[in-house]
Amino acid sequence: MPQPKRGRPRAFDRDRALLDAARLFWRRGYSGTSTRDLTAQLGLSTSSLYGAFGSKAELFEEAVRTYAERYREIYEQAVAAPEFRTVVERVLTDSVHEFTRPDDEHPGCLLSSAAMADSTSTLDTSAYFAELQGHNERILRARVERALKEGELPTDSDASALTGLIQSIWHGLSARANLGADRTDLLAVARLGHTLICRATAPSR
Repeated sequence: MPQPKRGRPRAFDRDRALLDAARLFWRRGYSGTSTRDLTAQLGLSTSSLYGAFGSKAELFEEAVRTYAERYREIYEQAVAAPEFRTVVERVLTDSVHEFTRPDDEHPGCLLSSAAMADSTSTLDTSAYFAELQGHNERILRARVERALKEGELPTDSDASALTGLIQSIWHGLSARANLGADRTDLLAVARLGHTLICRATAPSR
């Protein structure tokens, strides 16, 4: 009699499992999330969980990195916009939509939330978040400098300060989302920030 095959279910969706795991770690923290919690959340047996991800620590690290890619993609898509005003709008409003996804039980940004505080024995989240933000800031700064060269901004614009301003608004939106601000309020702030930046950086006619 043939033995049944073991392992992950045929319909296993790794990316979905990683996002589900990220949300669970967000709710309970790394230390407060047990292997049993993870198997129940992901619908996997313990052996399948370890077979797929190696260990709880490795699952946590991969989940965080997969989650973070959503923000990297927002920036990379935004800076590809042909007009600088659209770049600013997309960085801010697309991030708000990501912070307030209806399928996320906890709004905000996982990487900047208190849930990451007990994870120091695994992924160095502070260093990883700094690396991610550094990447996003670098490509945004390059886009600001391009806008300056192409005449979209006043010739005396400070590319570093403008990039820092946009990043500061982004972090403020993230923090407010973590505190429970809803999408309507956050979009209003993002749009006002976009409007003020565009007014302040409009080239002289």
